[in-house]
Amino acid sequence: MLYPLKFEPVYKDYIWGGRELEKLGKKIPDGIVAESWEISSHHDGECIVSNGEYKGMHLSKLIKKLGRELIGTELPEKDVEKFPLLIKFIDANDRLSVQVHPDDEYAKIHENGELGKNEMWYIISAKPGSQLVYGVADGVTKEIFAKHIKENKIETCLNYIDVSSGDAFNIPAGLVHAIGAGILIAEIQQNSNTTYRVFDYNRTDKNGNKRPLRIEKALDVINYNNCNIKGKLIEHKVNLNGSSFKSILAVNKYFSVERYVIDGVINEEADGSKFQTYTCLNGEGEIKFVNGTEKIVKGESVLIPANMGIYTIKGKLELIKSYAAKL
Repeated sequence: MLYPLKFEPVYKDYIWGGRELEKLGKKIPDGIVAESWEISSHHDGECIVSNGEYKGMHLSKLIKKLGRELIGTELPEKDVEKFPLLIKFIDANDRLSVQVHPDDEYAKIHENGELGKNEMWYIISAKPGSQLVYGVADGVTKEIFAKHIKENKIETCLNYIDVSSGDAFNIPAGLVHAIGAGILIAEIQQNSNTTYRVFDYNRTDKNGNKRPLRIEKALDVINYNNCNIKGKLIEHKVNLNGSSFKSILAVNKYFSVERYVIDGVINEEADGSKFQTYTCLNGEGEIKFVNGTEKIVKGESVLIPANMGIYTIKGKLELIKSYAAKL
């Protein structure tokens, strides 16, 4: 039986987190909560199915059981063996470290076969004046960047972008980046947890220790010619039924991401080629499929198996849809 799969989130208590995930309806643990890993098979935080026949099963084990019925026929064998995406919410109550991710080739050599990390962000909410670090400043070279790290002046080498609710950004491997304070984000990324931290504002954790930096590897992988990378992604709107529509946010070899605004009923299909995920940002509704109906509410994510067939989404809600597909 194939049905929309829900999961128990995996929460992370990184030092820059807060309590904003409660605004998404999440029942988070006490204290600082920085991230909610919504759909993940990564060993650093693997999700467990929370509904239906497969309740209690780890996603990786479910993938082994269902294979291409879950993943789809269109994706390469490596994606059957290792789920290609990781879906999460991020609460940046404080600034994240300035960091960069390697690409697949570098990570394979230097991180014991781990994937690289390409990702994209959708800004759910942002306090006035919120900013992202997005690449290096114009004219910054590897030599200048390394010199300013040693002199504790790295912030003068960075490019900053003002953000607001509804903005979306692609974060390719090699792009220096950081989320500023006061921003709540939905993130779609490769199934990887490889991060090279460059600068952490000289802060310490609850035990008084500074978090480790990985400067040499960061200097290796940073793209210093990224001044032509455009910031905010432009939404390409496609009308659906009635007043419902979707906007195409990102399409690349790692993932495709769309935003759905639904008011009524729309028709969709999992035709066997690829899995699909939905993350609900606002409202509530239901997914009706051959074998039944599954509710989806604000703050929830679901995984649609590739072979689930025709289904409808009904309600008044805003969703982020993501999938990996052969281009």
